[in-house]
Amino acid sequence: MSKQELFDKFIEFMGEFAQIRAVAALRDGFIMTTPFTICGSVFLLLANLPIPGYAEFMASLFGNDWTAPLNAVAGGTFSVLALIVVLSITYKYVENEGCDAIMASILALSTFLILLPPSILTKGGETVGDIIPKAWAGSNGVITAIIIAFFVSYVFCYCEKNHIGIKMPDSVPSGVAKAFTALVPGMIFFTAASVCYGLCHYIGATTLPELIFKVIQTPLQGLSDSLAGGSIIVGLQSILFWAGIHGPNVVGGVVSPLLIANSLDNQHIIDAGMSLINNPQAKIFTCQINDVFVKSGGCGLTLGLLIAGAITARSQQLKSLMKMAFVPGLFNINEPIIFGLPIVFNPYLLVPFILVPLLAMFVTYFSISLGFMAPFSAVQVPWTTPPVIAGFLLGGWQGAVVQIVNLAIATAVYFPFLKAQDNAFLKEERGEQSEENVEDTDAVTTH
Repeated sequence: MSKQELFDKFIEFMGEFAQIRAVAALRDGFIMTTPFTICGSVFLLLANLPIPGYAEFMASLFGNDWTAPLNAVAGGTFSVLALIVVLSITYKYVENEGCDAIMASILALSTFLILLPPSILTKGGETVGDIIPKAWAGSNGVITAIIIAFFVSYVFCYCEKNHIGIKMPDSVPSGVAKAFTALVPGMIFFTAASVCYGLCHYIGATTLPELIFKVIQTPLQGLSDSLAGGSIIVGLQSILFWAGIHGPNVVGGVVSPLLIANSLDNQHIIDAGMSLINNPQAKIFTCQINDVFVKSGGCGLTLGLLIAGAITARSQQLKSLMKMAFVPGLFNINEPIIFGLPIVFNPYLLVPFILVPLLAMFVTYFSISLGFMAPFSAVQVPWTTPPVIAGFLLGGWQGAVVQIVNLAIATAVYFPFLKAQDNAFLKEERGEQSEENVEDTDAVTTH
């Protein structure tokens, strides 16, 4: 099998992978969490603005506990992320199957709550029960939430499509009928959760979320936090997008839970009063590196391509594209250049489109690992925040500097490849002009 055939097979496989019901539900479900994470980030950012003297000034105005109302919002968003995830993924999965998404989502939430630890141990050694522990309703319980969402979604849809449930007469209102239809799958979920809880409790003296966190989530987070793992994530995004598949959506649907969990783990370190800089417990590769530092201007760090184009463009086609795409690119919208240039299946731009994000990832990763910039906490910025501003909000002046360096590298790498593309456009335009001149000459001769 040739390299081209192997590449085509790979792209075909990834295209089919993106259409799997579970993958689509995972992707769409995490997109539904965006308002919660962004809004929570705004309040968390207000509590931790990277401006010298800001915290002291606010404390002088509102007292030493001035961050409490802001942190309460973060606690109601980030600290219950697993609850949001189990609801959103179940809803999208069941909705796509044409079944009762609301009822399935509520059943999934109840099933997840049954499996949570029933108590917490205070610092004083006292056991407090009858609570929902935010430690497991947040990032630590995300993988469990995903598993529960898939299990409930599949069984619920199977029962509804095969009419496994209590059938009510047609005269009964539809809302009541749906409630009785959900009794059978509800009993299946709750019985399974009860048995699972009992097995974990009596055999292992643990709970399912704690077991999954130890056996599955922790190793996966460790893999995603490595330089090799980050390279695979970043490289796949670009390869798939170049091939016409929305790489960030496909890859993000799988790795976003892990990268968000990495950033939330860092937030827990800050909440414990420890520093993230040079802290071996801190996670380096988080969602902010991928979303803000690797994708400035959009996937492929195409703002660097736009800057290079503004410098090198001589053909009318490239000049027009640069004018059209530059402003959207400042706000990380790069579809005009992805499909207008195009970058998709463009042999001139395959190498830089993959190489540039990898270089940006290396620069950002080592900036953090060497202590120049702190690892990122739960704070996120809206994805349309312009580069440099986004870097400053997330990492202070160091974050802005890293983004500027990444943009400079991207511009330099894209420049020779874009120049070759521009020369190709120029040849096409000159060829068209020559044909037009010949047609005009023929017309004059005929007359």
